Amino acid sequence: MDQSIVPLITVVVIIIALIFLGIFFYFLKVWIRALAAGARVSIFNLVGMKLRGIKPVLIVDAKIMATKAGLTVTTNDLEAHYLAGGSVGKVTRALIAADKANIPLTFQKACAIDLAGRDIEGAVRMSVNPRVIDCPDPEKGKSTVDAVAMDGIQVEAHARVTIRANIDRLVGGATDETIIARVGEGIVTSIGSAESYKKVLENPDLISQRVLEKGLDSGTAFEILSIDIADVDVGKNIGAELQQRQAQADLEIAKAKAEERRAMAVAQEQEMKARVQEMRARVVEAEAEVPKAMAEAFREGNLGILDYYRFQNIQSDTRMRKSISGHVPGEKKPSG
Repeated sequence: MDQSIVPLITVVVIIIALIFLGIFFYFLKVWIRALAAGARVSIFNLVGMKLRGIKPVLIVDAKIMATKAGLTVTTNDLEAHYLAGGSVGKVTRALIAADKANIPLTFQKACAIDLAGRDIEGAVRMSVNPRVIDCPDPEKGKSTVDAVAMDGIQVEAHARVTIRANIDRLVGGATDETIIARVGEGIVTSIGSAESYKKVLENPDLISQRVLEKGLDSGTAFEILSIDIADVDVGKNIGAELQQRQAQADLEIAKAKAEERRAMAVAQEQEMKARVQEMRARVVEAEAEVPKAMAEAFREGNLGILDYYRFQNIQSDTRMRKSISGHVPGEKKPSG
């Protein structure tokens, strides 16, 4: 062997040895920490976690927390949840909080809730410390729920709902937005069934009682503990506005009907004028037949010359009278 290669081989061996020593001391540190906490994990398991793409520190820390809290959780369960995309730390902290608060919660259920996208740690905290939400949600741009009582007066109400997370219904249960929507619907129904807005102002707790009786938290991930009407105010007189709009609509309908009758009268007038013109045309047509009848009478000998002259005299006398009177007989004489 060439003596010049020996130093190079020695350096490579030293580097490889240092790498292995670094890896060994890394796992040794984690192993010693788990051993000191009473959460036994073998070095081979730690190496296997690293090879499977799992951070050994996360699994060991979760196991240490569970062990110190008196819970029994295996590393295989923690590894499976981590590989499934769950949060090992949140699940472990949620199990510890649930155990201290005497809330029944198994590891499998906690993992299912976490994998479903729900904040299991926050849900457990909310089971111990209920949360208050506003109805309606001010972030949606509206601060009151508006409804109209039977007397037509609008009532504006704002409610505060105290809810608690229901662990058993977290998977598949509706969110708090559904609670807000249902409570708002219940407030509208309660105000709408009131005979007068005065009863709502006098006893706002009637609204909360009626809403609670409806069981609005069914099918949701929460339990409604209480509904408090924080504010009640009088709004617009919707009944009067509706009556005013109805009167305006009736007025427009009456105007339309009057216009229709006027149009029909105008059409009838035009029709009568057309009929008058038609009758005048018939008169002119009949007058045009008079000379023909007279000529026929002359030919047949039914009309003599004296009769003709007498007829002409009558016509001349009639025209003279028209010129003197200034109007046609049978027509009303113009005034002035």
